[in-house]
Amino acid sequence: MSQKEENEENPDDEIKVILLGDPGVGKTNLINIATGHKFSENEKTTTFSSYSVKKFKFNEKEYKINLWDTIGQEKLRPLTKIFYNNSKIVIFVYDITSEESFKSLPEWMEGVDEQIGSNYIKGLVANKSDLFINEKVSTDEGEEFANNIKAKFLLFSAKNDNPKKFEEYLIKLLEIYISKGKGENKRTFSIYKNMPEKDNKNNCCN
Repeated sequence: MSQKEENEENPDDEIKVILLGDPGVGKTNLINIATGHKFSENEKTTTFSSYSVKKFKFNEKEYKINLWDTIGQEKLRPLTKIFYNNSKIVIFVYDITSEESFKSLPEWMEGVDEQIGSNYIKGLVANKSDLFINEKVSTDEGEEFANNIKAKFLLFSAKNDNPKKFEEYLIKLLEIYISKGKGENKRTFSIYKNMPEKDNKNNCCN
């Protein structure tokens, strides 16, 4: 094998992760804090899909995850589906102060299943736990739904919680994916580098 071939990236070493949920649930901020950016109080509804990149090592092998922030607007949801292609992990996100965002989750999941089938790793994030005084969806309800869809659950505040908590959650999902695909067990990941690559609008099918 030539040096050039050795240095070329292997598509199998890239893992596409998408975050789905209604507008305003905090998907963009979750990606921001996962990739070393700050939480924004003035997060705007995403009007196009983009991704950020994070690198990590597993068993001394380098991987790259593409974290996709998808269009949340209802009128653009059919367009969003093209970004589901080749997704390995899907994280469904809802706002604990919005019962509507919770009730819409089955529809989001149905859209993914229709587009790429059901053979993907599921996560469920109950975001904005700092607003618990205005809670409309209990933690028990969220955990029950996660159990029903076989998703890993996380109660989280993108605003107040330590970003490492979400990083560790993301790592667990990645461990599940790698272990499922390669028969690995009881191994750990080490995230070692952030590589923000925002607003890559033309790479819809990575």
